[in-house]
Amino acid sequence: LDAGAVDALKAGKSLLPVGVVAVEGEFERGAAVACIGPDGREVARGLANYGSGDARRIARKATADIEAILGYIDEPEIIHRDNLIRLG
Repeated sequence: LDAGAVDALKAGKSLLPVGVVAVEGEFERGAAVACIGPDGREVARGLANYGSGDARRIARKATADIEAILGYIDEPEIIHRDNLIRLG
């Protein structure tokens, strides 16, 4: 995640695609994923609204662009704040 996304998570907000720098590993929608900040530390863990392939495609993109990129939109965020545990 970029620094702005880390700040948003610490403030209790959802994780939006624009703050995701990279997606590692393979996972399906609903999987528990680690959120790693620019310093390499895990800052949160949550349930992904998109599988890894789609998450890679929308990473660094505005929420408004999700449907144009994927052809559908499940949720406007990668991880909703209600499905997120902040660490540290």
